[in-house]
Amino acid sequence: MQMSGLVMLLPHGYEGQGPEHSSARLERYLQLCANGNVQVINPTTSAQIFHALRRQIKRDFRKPLVVMSPKSLLRHPRAVSSMKDLSLGGFQEVILDSTITDPKKVERIVFVSGKLYYELLEQKELLAAERVALVRLEQLYPFPTHKLSSVFKTYGQAKNVIWAQEEPKNIGAYQHIFFKFQDFFSKENLKFNLEYIGRAEKSSPATGSIYRHKTEQAAIVSECFKGVLK
Repeated sequence: MQMSGLVMLLPHGYEGQGPEHSSARLERYLQLCANGNVQVINPTTSAQIFHALRRQIKRDFRKPLVVMSPKSLLRHPRAVSSMKDLSLGGFQEVILDSTITDPKKVERIVFVSGKLYYELLEQKELLAAERVALVRLEQLYPFPTHKLSSVFKTYGQAKNVIWAQEEPKNIGAYQHIFFKFQDFFSKENLKFNLEYIGRAEKSSPATGSIYRHKTEQAAIVSECFKGVLK
């Protein structure tokens, strides 16, 4: 009956280096999650990290917090927050696409977690792909089911839903969140199947070859926008 406020900051993200540089073994932590026993997040801004840590202290209960924290976002020019972001609001479990001006135009919702978001965002801006919404799943567990309803109400004309990750299919969050989404679709009577875009199943967390890594990464990013015009 003791509470634990343990916080783990684990480097995680595919930079084209060896396996030990790439994976904090996110899937293993998600396998340990049940009955609200732990928190697992993959934040994309400094404000999100700040509010997650603040939430950890201010709550009237303590549960371990596991943070996937890629090294590249520490220096990424777009992974920044204003003083207003830091001083107001709180941790956002799900972040909608702020680049969407007309939600009714959205045909594809791409859910993504972590640093891959910025690579997808760059490609979206390059293609001016207004029909694709990039939704960040910042908290993987407890799974924010209550936030998903507003996402699908906002993008009510969407035709397909994708989960994009840079990890292999048998690694990362996909094996965990797939059933969460399917349960949500069933309960909400939504006729969607969660499509997967990412690396194929592998025995190693990373290729270890920067050239192969870049080829695989480019293919993932490209596939997310395939078949969707402006």
